[in-house]
Amino acid sequence: MRILLIAAALALASPAAAQIVKPQLSAALPNAPGKTMTVVTVNYAPGQKSGPHHHAGSAFLYARVLSGRVRSQVEGQDAAPKVYGVGEGWTEGPNAHHVVSENASATEPASILVVFVADDGATLTTPDKR
Repeated sequence: MRILLIAAALALASPAAAQIVKPQLSAALPNAPGKTMTVVTVNYAPGQKSGPHHHAGSAFLYARVLSGRVRSQVEGQDAAPKVYGVGEGWTEGPNAHHVVSENASATEPASILVVFVADDGATLTTPDKR
């Protein structure tokens, strides 16, 4: 259920047609009681963007580009948007405000793998209020 909430939140955060968020795994961490690891892939069509959004106050995440090129900027972490290529990745700390998340290409698709570790039941992604 939680993975579906992530997908719905990312879709609502998108000003254009919704990117495709595919759940891959959700598992309680036996060595970290009260924490869950959630893994999703996010697929962007050419030129597609996610709207600005926040991640949970308890969430730490790692994102890695699987295909294409992705432009990303996290408030307070990145001075300017950065473009990441295949095999490159970044981390985001608790309550990260993701102000830019988009496919850097107008002609090629892009995809990322995102691994969240957060409190059990946390809402991992919340779109900014418009």
